Amino acid sequence: MNAGDIARLADVGRAAVSNWRRRYEDFPQPVGGTASSPLFSLPEIEAWLRRNGKSYEVSLGDRVWQRLRGAAGDLHLGEALGRVGAFLLYLRRDPEGWERLSRTADLAARLPEAVAAATGDLPETSAEPADPDLLRLVATMAAREGEAETFEFLCERYVEVHSRRLSLTRADAAELMTRLACEGAGSVLDPACGLGTLLLAAPGGRLLGQDAGEEAAVLAALRLLLRGRDAAVVPGDALRHDGFPGTQADAVVCDPPFNERAWGHEELVGDPRWQYGTPPRGEPELAWVQHCLAHVRTGGLVAILMPAAAASRRPGRRIRSNLLRAGALRAVVTLPSGGPDLWLLRRPEPGERRPAAVLVTDASGGPEVAEAAWRAYLAGAPQPPASRAVPIIDVLDDEVDVSPARHLSPRSDARGYPAALDRFREASAALAAAPPDLEVLAEGAADWDAPVTTIAELAKAGLLAVSHSTLRALPEEDAADEAGVPVLTADDLLSGGPPTGRATGAGGQVTVRPGDVVASAVAARVVRAEGAVLGPQLSLFRADPGHLDPDFLAGFLRFALGGGRPHLGSSRVDVRRVRVPRLPLPAQRAYGAAFRRLLALEDGLREASAAGEELARVGVEGLIDGRLRPRG
Repeated sequence: MNAGDIARLADVGRAAVSNWRRRYEDFPQPVGGTASSPLFSLPEIEAWLRRNGKSYEVSLGDRVWQRLRGAAGDLHLGEALGRVGAFLLYLRRDPEGWERLSRTADLAARLPEAVAAATGDLPETSAEPADPDLLRLVATMAAREGEAETFEFLCERYVEVHSRRLSLTRADAAELMTRLACEGAGSVLDPACGLGTLLLAAPGGRLLGQDAGEEAAVLAALRLLLRGRDAAVVPGDALRHDGFPGTQADAVVCDPPFNERAWGHEELVGDPRWQYGTPPRGEPELAWVQHCLAHVRTGGLVAILMPAAAASRRPGRRIRSNLLRAGALRAVVTLPSGGPDLWLLRRPEPGERRPAAVLVTDASGGPEVAEAAWRAYLAGAPQPPASRAVPIIDVLDDEVDVSPARHLSPRSDARGYPAALDRFREASAALAAAPPDLEVLAEGAADWDAPVTTIAELAKAGLLAVSHSTLRALPEEDAADEAGVPVLTADDLLSGGPPTGRATGAGGQVTVRPGDVVASAVAARVVRAEGAVLGPQLSLFRADPGHLDPDFLAGFLRFALGGGRPHLGSSRVDVRRVRVPRLPLPAQRAYGAAFRRLLALEDGLREASAAGEELARVGVEGLIDGRLRPRG
């Protein structure tokens, strides 16, 4: 089991597991995995948790998973999961047969034949007998949770283990693709189905899938069949070895592999599927587009994910031009959260009128934006914001660029202009009151003729306590752990904002109090809030308020450190040697108030600059896209 499994077992965050490994010498040593992703023995972890009084609960699903992973190892985990899935399908289809077989003495020898007889519509799976004790455990879990739910649980764990090797379609993209392309479809094909995510999202009908990976094809078929779907999935590379020759589905959905050079360019020259042009070697995605169009009925829709560059790459412009001229390419959608674009295509019917425009949509605001734009496009209605029906004649130039960003004005919401204007005015108005009223002295004069001291001397005299952060860095897992304590970081110090880091509440950390001066390598500031701990590379100066004003101290520290700007030299300032005038406390407070207002001015200028930039952006974009106009 990995750190995530242990965290689930003990109902803690991953950061807590990392902390246990650092703090407890008797924490079990890894038994496998890698240095960055170690694996531990479940019995050893259970014994350690009991020994240290940590509450935990090993669910039946966890025991099934650990036994499966321990028996197969990560290298053969997909094959072993396929055998367990076939057993679950056998349980679903012949529960009485399992009841009889489970009582026999030669279960391990007889089970493969029984499973094969009940799952003949699966792609070929290994006949190697599985661990009978594991299968009994699986059967117990299936009786409680259901066969499909049990297999989904194991598939989720399998994906976690092989997350870097597997490419999964995002759930929101899958739902959008099937809603747009598969409405009313009696049959749906996915020629690069992976684990079956797109087919599972399809609303119904006959489901056909193919994948180049044999294990993936088996797992996709099992996920569908265990849900009672009418499905057929075959292994094999669909471009080179089409698993459904001559088949034309009502709809095709596809999330093909991207940027594969060895996709069969030489051996597929002259292939009848290339009705819109032979795909260049570096444009395998355009081969997938034409494969999908060849497998959809006339009038049927294709929803395919494409790399954003496929909309504008020069080698593919001839095929894009032919797709547009024929009326096959209907829409290009930029999806939320970045990633690939969605292309919607329709196989033209002979003699039908070709569309005059192609839809381009930026759906960064959510999938519902794309759906609304598509419905408006089909109805010939005006397009909602962030969408446009671009005349095809305007696209057929030397580039044939169908990127939404090329044809849409920068994303803006003109309704936000008044609010942006208010923010800018408020931030600007605060600037006028920020500067302190400072008197300019005559040339050569000075306000004091006082001795100076240093930070080191103040600390030695007991007027200043100096502490340094015990945190060397904020690990990613700690930074994402909402249950941790807030950490004041160097960036927070520069911006004057609240603590943004998170860390586990381990002992030895330096807690910040209101009135403390915190300094980084380039800045210093008095902290007004409490409850945070000192972040990496920060130091804390806690002044005796009866002798030393914090804002006065912070002002001189800030100047010595560069006023928030990095030093041009290579050496860091030794804060112990920073010189501070020895002034009476009332004078210190007067200077401290001036320092505080000047720092507030810096912060206000930063805020006003950001508000001004936002105001200018929204204003310019609103004027360009016609949603704003000058008054009068």
